[in-house]
Amino acid sequence: MIVAVVQIALPRRSREAAIAAAEKTAPTYSGLADKGLLRKYYLNGDAGGGGVYFWSSLAAAKAWYTAEWYARMTAQFGARPTVTYYENYVVVDNESGEVRVERD
Repeated sequence: MIVAVVQIALPRRSREAAIAAAEKTAPTYSGLADKGLLRKYYLNGDAGGGGVYFWSSLAAAKAWYTAEWYARMTAQFGARPTVTYYENYVVVDNESGEVRVERD
């Protein structure tokens, strides 16, 4: 699994504004299930906004974060996002009581 952390230098939003923005764009990300997006967490904090995305592969992630995506996000938010990719092999899931390991 690939974890992509997207950060955008934005002022902190109110809780209500952050939820409203997330609800507006959530259908876009729901529609990416067949393109390899497993999960997305929206971020809002003093360091800015963005998201943590869980992708099935690096290729799937990079297919989403294209030059067009960067241009669209920069135009929308007035700041160019940064995307950092991480490989993930082990997940501790306390909600399900599982530890999952990807060995291949």
